[in-house]
Amino acid sequence: MPRRTATLLASTLMLIALLCAGVLIPVPYAEMSPGPTVNTLGEHNGEPVLQISGRKTYPTTGNLNMTTVRVTGPDYRMNLFEAVYGWLDPDSAVVPHKTLYPEGQTAEQADQQNAEEFSQSQESAKAAALKQLHIPVATQTVVGTVVKGKPADGLLHAGDVIKAVDGQEVRQAGDVAKLVTRHKPGQKVVFTVIPAKEAAAAEKQGRRPEGPAKQVSITTAADGGRAIVGIQAQVDHIFPFPIDVKLADVGGPSAGLMFALGIVDKLTPGGDLTGGKFVAGTGTIDEQGKVGPIGGISMKTIGARDKGAQFFLTPKDNCAAAAKDTPGGLRLVKVGSIGDAVQALEKIRKNDLAGLRSCGPAGR
Repeated sequence: MPRRTATLLASTLMLIALLCAGVLIPVPYAEMSPGPTVNTLGEHNGEPVLQISGRKTYPTTGNLNMTTVRVTGPDYRMNLFEAVYGWLDPDSAVVPHKTLYPEGQTAEQADQQNAEEFSQSQESAKAAALKQLHIPVATQTVVGTVVKGKPADGLLHAGDVIKAVDGQEVRQAGDVAKLVTRHKPGQKVVFTVIPAKEAAAAEKQGRRPEGPAKQVSITTAADGGRAIVGIQAQVDHIFPFPIDVKLADVGGPSAGLMFALGIVDKLTPGGDLTGGKFVAGTGTIDEQGKVGPIGGISMKTIGARDKGAQFFLTPKDNCAAAAKDTPGGLRLVKVGSIGDAVQALEKIRKNDLAGLRSCGPAGR
């Protein structure tokens, strides 16, 4: 065989081998890209995103858009070609798989975690918004989760309202663990609860559930030498009127800030916090209104810019990362609480841009 032909054949075979390797060999990376962005003041799939009843609401204009990030699933393994393409694409990011998903987490577990975080973010957003408006919000302690196979399994249920443990009133979620761990493993502990079904019916009417309560006796088990029953207690809010978020297929806690602002806008006399401007943003929120950082900030600013946003409300702890590559024409506004965000929106509405706390240059 002529040398030239042999060289060409060898090169072709090597190229084929490289192509096969690039397609077949998985790499430990995941891809992030801009996801959908939805106006919390508007509609999604034909119905309002925020639905408030039993309380007067006011017209709004402009946009308060929540932003999302698309990510490859926990069970998906990128190949080398996909990873290289993602690295070269300025509108996506390739990151180590373990930074998004704990080792061994399944797609079902990831979906459940995202759904729980999304649900909790809605509750926190409602509480933060009403507190910002000085509307009282009552709280109670409920069973958040019941660990399968532990003593409480089948005896207590998620949503049960915990009124007392061993006859002692439960005032906050932390009281439950303190009262249970006073026992030794193997001893009985008595919970006084209002079943979840009765509690849910009362909450729909905007009132605190009062009964009928029942007593549930549970034999504790050992966990590291201390007594447990296998539940996680959490705070539940009782809102004075129904507030529903109608948005499916979104997970995680990062939309909390924008949900809260949408609620504030709809319940504020005169309304129209944005002055008709297009504002997007992100950030977790707790019931006290504190805004926390999120992941994928650069993907969210790109998604907001592509949708037409002029301003982006950015958690203060994400500012440094977001300012490194601000999309052209988008102004990053630093916020640390819902109060900061409302003040920023007032300045945007009045076109007082010099008074805004920016993360970096005012767009490019």
